[in-house]
Amino acid sequence: MHHFTYRENQLYCEDVPVQTIAAAVGTPFYLYSHATLTRHLKAFQEAFEGIDHLVCFSAKANTNLAILKLFAASGCGLDIVSGGELYRGRQAGFAPDRIVYSGVGKRIDEIDDALKAGILMFNLESVDELKLIDQRAGRLNRRARVAIRVNPDVDPKTHPYISTGLKKNKFGIDTEAAIEGYRLASGLEHIEVIGIDCHIGSQITEAGPFEDALKSVKSLMIRLKSEMGIDIKYIDMGGGLGITYGDESPPSLKEYAKAFLKSLEDMAVSLILEPGRVLVGNAGILVTRVLYNKAGQDKQFIIVDAGMNDLLRPTLYNAFHAIEPVVRLDTSFTVADVVGPICESGDFLALDRNLADVTGGDLLAVMSTGAYGFVMSSNYCSRPRVAEVMVKNDQYHVVKQRETYADLIRGESLPPFLDD
Repeated sequence: MHHFTYRENQLYCEDVPVQTIAAAVGTPFYLYSHATLTRHLKAFQEAFEGIDHLVCFSAKANTNLAILKLFAASGCGLDIVSGGELYRGRQAGFAPDRIVYSGVGKRIDEIDDALKAGILMFNLESVDELKLIDQRAGRLNRRARVAIRVNPDVDPKTHPYISTGLKKNKFGIDTEAAIEGYRLASGLEHIEVIGIDCHIGSQITEAGPFEDALKSVKSLMIRLKSEMGIDIKYIDMGGGLGITYGDESPPSLKEYAKAFLKSLEDMAVSLILEPGRVLVGNAGILVTRVLYNKAGQDKQFIIVDAGMNDLLRPTLYNAFHAIEPVVRLDTSFTVADVVGPICESGDFLALDRNLADVTGGDLLAVMSTGAYGFVMSSNYCSRPRVAEVMVKNDQYHVVKQRETYADLIRGESLPPFLDD
């Protein structure tokens, strides 16, 4: 469910006409609904009532400070994959002991910052990383709390770029290697083993893969206790629950929770979950303005002012996003590609889409872009990144100013030898 609805043929975000915001802030821009964000987090939390758990929002889905602040104030934890996300999370008010640090390539400075902050735990991806974190914790006179990310070789049946739980993926280590990793970790002076981590992918639309992964993790937990006497306190099952972009039918939150709850009934552990897309995906849209219509020999093109630098998912994943007119008119429909101004044939938001006829100046809403939208945007073709706006009831606020041309060259300098 989301709070983008039509009233008398005008698209509203909560109680504000999208057209009103576009007139004030210009296009393109991302628009987020406070009510949708709040509702999604509450529904997710309620699905796991009755079990010891910690919901850690996956920051990589959307790192806007306003969204992070909203979640932090609602008692949510944070899953991070970079030092920058740690910085943003701390600025937004997340308690360090509710922050989990994932990711395969943590730098020394990032590890040090996380150790100094006192985060809940590191999710380790390799034995080399384990050894490095032990060294850094020793130098800082700290003890690092860790989990090892286990790759259960479970097929999440999703896009190969966002599948992370198969043997061929770069993430995690297989069960037997993990056993040896835990054996090593248990003997390191500056390491405290507290968890097992497992994340199998993103945009998963079936409950079965989650159940299969948890069975593998549960078996490993029993082995660690019996063979090494290691008591696991946290099982981190990651995120990955899909949303509806078009015709997908992901499991409900209750079905998703059920995949975990039964298996955890006899386990004295705390469950960590890392939802991202399911909290923010349908809470945001990208608003873009039509520039031109162009008739090719074989295709019709609707050229808009948002491009692949603003929303990369269609180009990168061939991802589907519904596209709706901001103002509905009684009109005919046409099949067209919705394309941007970037000088790439891969610059498109939709291909062969049946859309209402539009003309230059009309506004379109690209739906379900709250996750992996702005965070994946770039300045390709020297295009300033767009504004971000949040609505609550009948108010809106620009939570990220549109970049200017001056922002594009900020930090650049000319070497004196160019004057020779």
